[in-house]
Amino acid sequence: MAKSVSEYVCQTCGHRAPKWLGKCPECAEWNSFSEELLRGRRNSLKSQTAATGNGVVQPITAVQALKNKRWTTGISEFDRTLGGGMVEGSLTLIGGNPGIGKSTLVLQSMGRVANAGHRVLYISGEESPAQIKMRAERLGALSENLLISSEICIEEVQRLIDKVDPAVLVLDSIQTFFTSELSSAPGSIGQVREVAFKIFQDVKKRSLAALLIGHITKDGAIAGPKALEHIVDTVIYFEGDKGHSYRLLRTIKNRFGPTPEIGVFEMRPEGLVTVENPSEIFLAERPTDCPGSVIVSSLEGSRTLLVEVQALVSPSSAIGMPRRMAAGFDQNRMTLMIAIMEKRLGLQFQGEDVFVNIAGGLKVSEPSIDLGIATAMASSLKNEMIDLQTVMIGEVGLTGEVRSITQLDPRIIEAERLGFNRCVVPYTAKKGNNFPKSDMELCYVKDLSQAFEIIFSS
Repeated sequence: MAKSVSEYVCQTCGHRAPKWLGKCPECAEWNSFSEELLRGRRNSLKSQTAATGNGVVQPITAVQALKNKRWTTGISEFDRTLGGGMVEGSLTLIGGNPGIGKSTLVLQSMGRVANAGHRVLYISGEESPAQIKMRAERLGALSENLLISSEICIEEVQRLIDKVDPAVLVLDSIQTFFTSELSSAPGSIGQVREVAFKIFQDVKKRSLAALLIGHITKDGAIAGPKALEHIVDTVIYFEGDKGHSYRLLRTIKNRFGPTPEIGVFEMRPEGLVTVENPSEIFLAERPTDCPGSVIVSSLEGSRTLLVEVQALVSPSSAIGMPRRMAAGFDQNRMTLMIAIMEKRLGLQFQGEDVFVNIAGGLKVSEPSIDLGIATAMASSLKNEMIDLQTVMIGEVGLTGEVRSITQLDPRIIEAERLGFNRCVVPYTAKKGNNFPKSDMELCYVKDLSQAFEIIFSS
C-alpha cells in the first residue's frame, strides 16, 4: 500500500511547506495554507517519467519545424486574440469574472467549429447536459459533432478523450475538476495544478486544441495563476463591466501570436456579437457641449482605438482630503499628472475633487493617453471646452515634457478615418515625419505648456 504524504499548500500562490504556517512567506497572505495528502505521488511521477522515454540530444538545425495547423472558431474577434485561431496541440486558458460571458463565448464558438465538421468534446463541471443544450439552442450552437459531458474526474475525462478522439477539447471550468491522486478538494492549488498538467500532457501527445475556462479571484487574477499561466500556451482575460454591454477579450500570453491583442464583443440576448469598429461605438455618445471631455488614441495589440476620456474637477467638501478617483485608468498615474501640472504649470488642484473616467467601461494603461488625461483635467478645472475635432496623443514626463510614442502612423490614420481633423502629437515625431498625405493638421508640442496653449487658445 502506498504511503500517504501530507504537505501544506498556500491556496493563493501555491507555496508548499512541510507544516502549517500562519503567514505565507511567498505572497504574505494570512491563513491561506491547507493540508493536502499526496497518495502514491512518487509512483505517479515515476510512471510519468518512464512514459517520456530517454532524452535525445540533437542539433537544433536537425529538428523538424512544426507546422502550426489552426482551427478557426468562426468568430473573427476570438480568432484575432488567438493569433488567427486555435493551434493544434495548444492549451488555452480563458479567465474572467463570473457571469462575464466566458462559457457563452466558448460554447458559441465551439458550435461553429463543430458545424465546420470538426469533432468537439465539451466537458462541463458546472452544468448538466440539459442546461448546456438549453444554452446552445439560444446561441444556435447545436451540432452532431458537438459532444457534451458533465464528468469532473480528470481520469474519467481522459478515458472519454480516448473513446471520442476529438479535435478540440473544452473544460468548463478548470476549478471544478479533480484528480483521484490527490485528496484535496476541487479548486485547490494542488488540484488545479495536477489537472492542468495532465491535460497538458494529453494535449501535446494527441495534438489536440484545448480550451480551459478559469475563474477570476477577488484580486483580479485567474485562480491558481502560478500553477496555470506557465503551463498553458495562451492566456486570455475576459474584461468588462456587467453594467455595460461591451466585453473585451485581451491576450496576456500567446506562444503562437502577438500580445497584447484584444477582441471586442457586445452582449446581446442571442449571445456575444463581434464589434468590427469599436472606436465608432465608444465615441457614439460623446457630449458636445461639456468641458472635461477629450479624445485619445490607444494602441491595443494591432488595433488602434479612439476612446473618450472624461474628467470632472469640482470643489471638495472634505477639508484637507480631496478625493482622487479613476475608472479604467491607473489612479496613481492620474495623481502624477496632477502633481506635474501643479508644479510645472501652476494649476491649483488643492481642495478640488478629481474624477477621471474612460468611457465605455474600457481599461487603458498605455502611456500615450497621458496627454489626453492631463488635458481633460485641465479643461474641467478651467471650465473651458476642447475642440471636438482634436485628438491628443503623447506620453508626459515628470518635467512636463511630451515624449514620443510608438506607431504614430496608424493612430493618425484611424483618427482621420473617423472624421477628426487635428492631432496634438510629440515634437519628436516631426523629425521623421513620413506620414501619408492627408488633410489632418498635426500640432507638434514639446511640453504641456505648449499643448495647453494650442488647445485653450483655439
